[in-house]
Amino acid sequence: MTATHDFTAWATARYAGLLHAALLISGDPQVAQDLVQSALAKTQVAWRRVRENPDAYVRRVMVTTNTDIWRRQPWREQSSAVMVDRPTEASGFGVVDDRDEILRALQRLTRKQRAIVVLRHYVQLSEEETAAVLGCSVGTVKSTASRALARLRADLTDPSKDLC
Repeated sequence: MTATHDFTAWATARYAGLLHAALLISGDPQVAQDLVQSALAKTQVAWRRVRENPDAYVRRVMVTTNTDIWRRQPWREQSSAVMVDRPTEASGFGVVDDRDEILRALQRLTRKQRAIVVLRHYVQLSEEETAAVLGCSVGTVKSTASRALARLRADLTDPSKDLC
């Protein structure tokens, strides 16, 4: 199998998972698609060098690309829409509402906290692997994850907080 076919097979198999991870990291479906495309393009260029562990490389590229995009923005959008009516659980939209609340809570974390939570709990990397992807110490991963999870718990369990 040629390197091109090898990369294509790997990228095809991983695309959906990468897109979901990128969405959790960025919080924006269009930015997530851009992150994945950019990461796959960079991975393809470096394929001969990274083919032994392309997952770690592509995750690192997505996190750093998202940080670069965020730094270039002179301002950040803040959602200010207020939901007047929320569907009841009987309507079947409760699961979607829960996902939306989780995504909004993730967006209130810092970029580093969000990246660590996604890599540890969605991608299911170990603390050591997460530290390697982010270029920080294992202790930083542990302490940042602890603070991020505490903040998520507080945001998701406090009914008085406006999650919109």
